[in-house]
Amino acid sequence: MTRGILIAGNESGLSQAISAEAAKRVEHFAAALISSRLAVGVSAGVTGGSPGASKQPAIPEEKPKNSDMSLQWNPGSPISARTLVLAAENRLGQINDAILVCAPPAIRKPAAELSLADIETMVNDHIKGWFYLARELSAVFRSRASGSLALVFSEANSAGGKDDNADMLGPPALASFQAFTRSLLASSYTEPFITLGFSCTETGAETGFASYVFKVLDESNKRNSGKLLKYGKLGFLK
Repeated sequence: MTRGILIAGNESGLSQAISAEAAKRVEHFAAALISSRLAVGVSAGVTGGSPGASKQPAIPEEKPKNSDMSLQWNPGSPISARTLVLAAENRLGQINDAILVCAPPAIRKPAAELSLADIETMVNDHIKGWFYLARELSAVFRSRASGSLALVFSEANSAGGKDDNADMLGPPALASFQAFTRSLLASSYTEPFITLGFSCTETGAETGFASYVFKVLDESNKRNSGKLLKYGKLGFLK
């Protein structure tokens, strides 16, 4: 049976790099991208972007030819998380590797000017959604006693210009994902499947970082389960 790869996250340079690596390994993989429902003026795809970045696509419009299994996902809905996992299994046969990519968009506005809709969207799409999806994937992997759950994020500081407002919502969303990742890793030792965390400390290293993520996943080494693996200028750090 062909290796089943599911990639979930918002459109970003990191998710594109992860998709490109998946395309090197399988003929088809499933991708569930979070639709942008934020107000105009938000920097999409990377925490710390500049205010004008939303006018440009976060990733090039051309996507890997074999990323044609696009699945719908409403992160704020637990029912949607279950439906997504079932749909991915139906399309792929089974999910062997699930890769959750957190790259929350930046919202550079003073607190008093934050849109209530944007606050709710960020919490639903970039915080709650990971809990729902990880729960469904863990249940599937536990019942099958196999599989790899990878949580991927970048710790690189991509600050805006000196005159830009602080990013009010992106960093809290990323911090939540980091804490959730560490909790999952800490509870993974008794699970029959592999749980891995991946972080990058280097700006602009998406391609190398994605390659490293898949290098580790390709090994499928149970001894790595529960580890947060770091990628940066000093090499691969565990």
